[in-house]
Amino acid sequence: MLGSTHGTLTTDSRRARVIACGEQPSPVVHGRPADVDDLDVSGRPLYAGVPDLDRFFRPGSVAVVGASDAEGRPNTGITRQLIAWAERVGARLHPVHPTRQSVFGIPCSPSLADLPEQVDLAVLLVGDPLPVIGELAEAKVKFAVAFASGFAETGAEGAAAQAHLAAAVRRAGLRLLGPNTNLNAFEKFRDDLDGPAIALITQSGHQGRPVFAMQELGVRLSHWAPTGNEADLETADFISYFSEQPEIGAIACYVEGLKDGRSFLLAADRAARRGVPVVAVKVGRTETGARTAASHTGKLTGADTVVDAAMRQYGVIRVDGLDELQDTAALLARARAPRAEGVVVYSISGGTGAHFADLATAAGLPLPHLSAPKQAELHQWIPEYLSVTNPVDNGGHPVGDWRGRKIIDAILADPEVGVLICPITGPFPPMSDKLAQDLVDAAEQTDKLVCVVWGSPVGTEAAYRETLLGSSKVATFRTFANCITAVRAYLDHHRFVGAYRSPFDEAPRTPSPSFRKTQALMRPGQQLSEHAAKQLLRAYGIRVPREQLVTSAAAAVRAASLVGYPVVMKASGAQIAHKTELGLVKIGLTSASQVRDAYRELTDIARYEGISLDGVLVCQMVERGVEMVVGVTHDQLFGPTVTVGLGGVLVEVLRDAAVRVPPFGEDQARGMLGELRGRALLEGVRGGPPVDVDALIEVVMRVQRMALELGDDIAELDINPLMVLPRGQGAVALDALVVCR
Repeated sequence: MLGSTHGTLTTDSRRARVIACGEQPSPVVHGRPADVDDLDVSGRPLYAGVPDLDRFFRPGSVAVVGASDAEGRPNTGITRQLIAWAERVGARLHPVHPTRQSVFGIPCSPSLADLPEQVDLAVLLVGDPLPVIGELAEAKVKFAVAFASGFAETGAEGAAAQAHLAAAVRRAGLRLLGPNTNLNAFEKFRDDLDGPAIALITQSGHQGRPVFAMQELGVRLSHWAPTGNEADLETADFISYFSEQPEIGAIACYVEGLKDGRSFLLAADRAARRGVPVVAVKVGRTETGARTAASHTGKLTGADTVVDAAMRQYGVIRVDGLDELQDTAALLARARAPRAEGVVVYSISGGTGAHFADLATAAGLPLPHLSAPKQAELHQWIPEYLSVTNPVDNGGHPVGDWRGRKIIDAILADPEVGVLICPITGPFPPMSDKLAQDLVDAAEQTDKLVCVVWGSPVGTEAAYRETLLGSSKVATFRTFANCITAVRAYLDHHRFVGAYRSPFDEAPRTPSPSFRKTQALMRPGQQLSEHAAKQLLRAYGIRVPREQLVTSAAAAVRAASLVGYPVVMKASGAQIAHKTELGLVKIGLTSASQVRDAYRELTDIARYEGISLDGVLVCQMVERGVEMVVGVTHDQLFGPTVTVGLGGVLVEVLRDAAVRVPPFGEDQARGMLGELRGRALLEGVRGGPPVDVDALIEVVMRVQRMALELGDDIAELDINPLMVLPRGQGAVALDALVVCR
């Protein structure tokens, strides 16, 4: 996002209410006035702006404020590195210091106002960058970098200082990297490597070192963005920019926290549209990790289940270790799209093949059996007593002569095979050397992916260092686990982008008639009664049982005859959260006398407990089906989120639920059901009929519409249980809880 958008971009859900009243909002999106079509129904942006960072990474001129050449000063080493970097990128460097005539022989300006030309980038080597921001604005500097620490990472006082800095940057109309960043953007990248590159984004410079070092293994890196505290420029900005650069094959990220969840999703959406893989280590899976990350860069880590779901939703590949980040990003950057999804494991040893095949199958990699004709072809060179179904065991000896290459070529020629993986657990010359060379030669002649796992802990062998790492076609790994993780990510990514449709393209831009109907029901800061909550659901087309709200025993009897026996009776009031525990629910009532008695008992309990009622609900009894829960909650990063899972008492016992961040399509809603451990219940178990999954999906999509239109007005919405009836019979919301913000 560009210019003055940060902190001023509207996220006011009342935008829908404004439009409904005929007024036109005028927020700013990515540095320009927004058209209504740029915003969804809640006033949030639908498109990711792409900041023009060309002049940041390759400026024509650079000012170094606080430059020094005095020995022993920290700024001296930084100045020296910046001078070398400027020479590499062809930039003119101008030291700025009030008391120096020159720095390292370069004429020095006393202030930014005295610079001989307008500069693209200013690097601030000062303890407090805030006083300099105004000077940068007057000098019309486009970009600045602030290394200073002591901001949001230190607590509330530092967060306030960072907010002041961010506001000053917005007013100045420039873009700032940092504060609390480092020199990683100005590293020396190898320029002798070919092929698609990895672009690196980190919030901790040290955590990016292993990826940067991959250049020594022949993997090309093109950019490194150390975002620090992200007072202005953030991870999302760099993802959007990198996804537009033709030389970048993958984006690798180390993320401690996100500045804004929506911006991150818009950036991930842009990458997904362009088919650029984003691989990320995201800290914060545990409370300890989240707390440590916050103290490092002062960022929100977010609820990890929501972060994880949001990343999957937009195709961001989340890995846990830096080694996985290296290997997965390298494979995705360099490998072509698969011709087929079948994976074949080929090895010298039957034991090695079986071990790898077990791990690969458990991870979900497709290992198809080779066809009978293909097996017969392989047995021309492999003894008949060895298995060649998949994994393929060559027994060892064929790799030492002409047969080895024949076997590899035959496997790769199979149209069902898209990936060949050869685990070599240790060097065994001459077999391993010949095998490595044959794999490299075959990889040069095929458009299919060839992977090798070199298991030797030494790593100095010529077959590894020269043959395998010398090839840009073979993907080489050191562990089984990393190979499997990377190959699974490779197949998943290309399957994902092949079917990807951006949910932002179809997100609602104007409020529905349902939105207008619900305004009178909302009670800011209060919980709605069950009756009012069900009215809200009904307004959005979600089916509820036949029911009536009554205020007398006689009215309850009349209502029961209209609803139809058996009935359920419930106390309805704005402050009742757990009716069953308080005895405020009566089920299976079959007569007028039972209804009268139930009414008196419910009102007596409420009076005794001091609960104010708006009446008693007499409801149709719905028995046969699977109880589910569908709800809306607020995440600190992503805003309204939609959850679906097993309902009733199981929701608290099993905690089997899936979550998505609106907007999302029906395919994502179905994907949520596929993530549930108890999904078999929907298909029918122990002779039970399959339930109406289509009706369940429809409820999820209608709840999503509620989240989009009412998300900032609703703190919590729970439909529990949602009774999903047998196929073709729909779904009924038996109870609902709504808490307004």
